[in-house]
Amino acid sequence: MYKPSSLRWRLVWNLAALLVVLMIASGMSAYWNGRQVADTAYDRTLLASARTIAAGLSQRDGSLSADVPYVALDTFAYDSAGRIYYSVIDIHQTLISGYEHLPAPPPGTPRTDDYPALARFYNATYQGQTVRVVSLLKPVIEPNMNGMAEIRVAETDEARVSMARSLMADTLLRLSMLAVGALLLVWFAVSAALRPLERLRTAVEERQPDDLRPLPLVEVQHELWPLVRALNHFTERLRGQFERQAQFIADAAHELRTPLAALKARLELGLRSNEPQTWRDTLQSSAQGTDRLTHLANQLLSLARVENGARAIAEGGAQLLDLSQLARELGMAMAPLAHAKGIALALEADEPVWIRGEPTLLNELLSNLVDNALSHTAAGGNVILRVSAPAVLEVEDDGPGIPLQERERVFERFYRRNQQVAGSGLGLAIVGEICRAHLAQISLHDGAQAGLNVRVNFTAG
Repeated sequence: MYKPSSLRWRLVWNLAALLVVLMIASGMSAYWNGRQVADTAYDRTLLASARTIAAGLSQRDGSLSADVPYVALDTFAYDSAGRIYYSVIDIHQTLISGYEHLPAPPPGTPRTDDYPALARFYNATYQGQTVRVVSLLKPVIEPNMNGMAEIRVAETDEARVSMARSLMADTLLRLSMLAVGALLLVWFAVSAALRPLERLRTAVEERQPDDLRPLPLVEVQHELWPLVRALNHFTERLRGQFERQAQFIADAAHELRTPLAALKARLELGLRSNEPQTWRDTLQSSAQGTDRLTHLANQLLSLARVENGARAIAEGGAQLLDLSQLARELGMAMAPLAHAKGIALALEADEPVWIRGEPTLLNELLSNLVDNALSHTAAGGNVILRVSAPAVLEVEDDGPGIPLQERERVFERFYRRNQQVAGSGLGLAIVGEICRAHLAQISLHDGAQAGLNVRVNFTAG
């Protein structure tokens, strides 16, 4: 099961991950900067030791000798982490003092520009240890000796690494304290920022189920206003839906109560009579009343199907349909009814017209439009079912039509202009709901023969 994560913890963890990355990057940067600082400081000491040793070179009996004073190596005495090695090589590349095989500068090692000396610094490995070496060239100019002596002084890198690690540890310690403080600050800041949202949640939970008043905007931050507005908009639509359902139930109860009361009274009247003909007349009128009640019940069920179909369309359940084919099939199904009433039912749909919709709802729409036209057209009249590009459906009759001032009201539920005409007053209301579900535009116009032309504009598929 999915468990929603806490916004507070998510922000803290994201910030903690970012701070860890920054700490790693800062620690590495501090380490390398510490190495550079340590190299600079210890290189200066190496060069000073090499110069001290170079100052002790002397020529005796045609050979070069080295008097290495203790002070040359004493500069490293304060640091016991590393070891010192040195070599003194005469002009003939012969070791005259110090350690053997101390690594020479690699080919191409540049001379340092940081100090006024013929010195080169480089890293090497000696006796299995990493060392930092300075090679200092000392000119030897004597009557019987002329050339360059070389002094090499090396130090293991423990002291340098220790200094760099110390700087890195100090940097990480400070950053860790800063990170902890930042996380605590974010935690309390987010907690304070979420308090209005908690109050909003509490206000919603404490409301009664029938309390659909808008939520207040004054107690939340500006960033939460869109959420509250969306909730208020949804609540307003929900309240409107409840009101329409309540009104529909009341209207349906009213519409059903009247014919049921009339049917019951008719049956009671028939039961009081002893004449068989009266019984027969009562049964016939009761059958007609039952037919009207059945039609009304079917219309109410159609409205329920419209709501389900609209939900299916909103969830992506629309299909690609040929409106011409639907009209053709509906026309063939309604032709016997039109013939029985003496009305000519014509179809004008020469080419396919493709739309996206729900087939059951579209059949309901066509059926209601044609049935409404047949109900208001006298015998000998005409009803035309027309489909044209890009996606237009028209049902035209030559009946009495509808006055302009009443054309908006005919889409209201249970509204009937002529109480003498049989009907439930739901036909055009159902058509309007189906059009809204398909995002189609419905309009009423005068027919060619002073009747009514109902036009529905769909979105082409």
